[in-house]
Amino acid sequence: MRAAIEAWHCKVDLKPSPIEPSWIIEGHPEARNCVLSISADGAAFTLIWSCTEGKFNWYYDVDETIVILEGSIVLEGEGTPPKRYGVGDVIYFRRGAHAKWHVEGYVKKVAFFRQTNPFPLGIAIRAANKLNSLIARRRPAGLLAE
Repeated sequence: MRAAIEAWHCKVDLKPSPIEPSWIIEGHPEARNCVLSISADGAAFTLIWSCTEGKFNWYYDVDETIVILEGSIVLEGEGTPPKRYGVGDVIYFRRGAHAKWHVEGYVKKVAFFRQTNPFPLGIAIRAANKLNSLIARRRPAGLLAE
């Protein structure tokens, strides 16, 4: 059984995680990563990812939120001009997005991934969460400690 709370440090050993060769536009970017956590249902996970200098396309098949820990990148999205991002910047990519990455020297990020649920399932999950929230609020204080 997994612990309810787990913690890591961003200085973990990263393993090679090659970029799809057909996505590389320029240079020889070398990516590495380390998975930190995976949700019990496998729908969400967190990893640390780094990459050396280069330009490449990236196609997002899940929702991804990143926080840049080191270095900088220039991103160009569909219909958006290139923009530089650096340490502390938070970027959200929706499932289905495509971006051109230009890693300027080196970048390291923490990434949070989440599988998108089909619309009807998403409604059912929100309804179940709302019901659980209402039930928890109505529970007498003495019952919460069980």
